[in-house]
Amino acid sequence: MNHRSLKHPNIVRFKEVLLTPTHLAIVMEYAAGGELFHRICSVGRFNEDEARFFFQQLISGVSYCHSMQICHRDLKLENTLLDGSTAPRVKICDFGYSKSEVFHSQPKSTVGTPAYVAPEVLTRKEYDGKLADIWSCGVTLYVMLTGAYPFEDPSDPKNFRKTIAVSN
Repeated sequence: MNHRSLKHPNIVRFKEVLLTPTHLAIVMEYAAGGELFHRICSVGRFNEDEARFFFQQLISGVSYCHSMQICHRDLKLENTLLDGSTAPRVKICDFGYSKSEVFHSQPKSTVGTPAYVAPEVLTRKEYDGKLADIWSCGVTLYVMLTGAYPFEDPSDPKNFRKTIAVSN
C-alpha cells in the first residue's frame, strides 16, 4: 500500500485500516474543503493567482511522491481535496492506481481518468509513470485557468486520438 508511507502536507494523511468479518475500512485525514473540482465548478475558472496558489501545492505533493519513487497515475481535480482553512491547503488523495518504482518496472496498464491521461498511457505500451503524472498536472492547470478540458468531451474516442497525436 503506497499511500501508507507518504507524509507530506499536500497529501491526505493515511491513518489506519480497520478490518471486520464483513468490511474493510481505510481511515484517512478529513478534508473539510471538499474537492478542488467542486470549487472550480462553482466559480467557472480561477484567475492566475488562484490557479498558481493551488498548482504550486499540487506539484509540491507530486514532487514528494516522485522522490519517494511513487507515481500516482490518477491525478485530477476530483482527487485533489482542500482542507477547511481560509487559505485552503491542497491534499492529494486516492492512491488506488499508484505504483511504486522501487521494483524498477515501468507501468504498462492503461489506468487513470480519460480527460487527464497522458498520450503514452493510451498507447498501451510501457511508460514512465512520473511523466504521466506531470501531464495530468498540466491538464489540471489548464482546467483551472480555462474551466474546460483540453480535448472537449473526454469520453469521446476522437479525443483519445487527439491526445495520442500530441505524442507523435
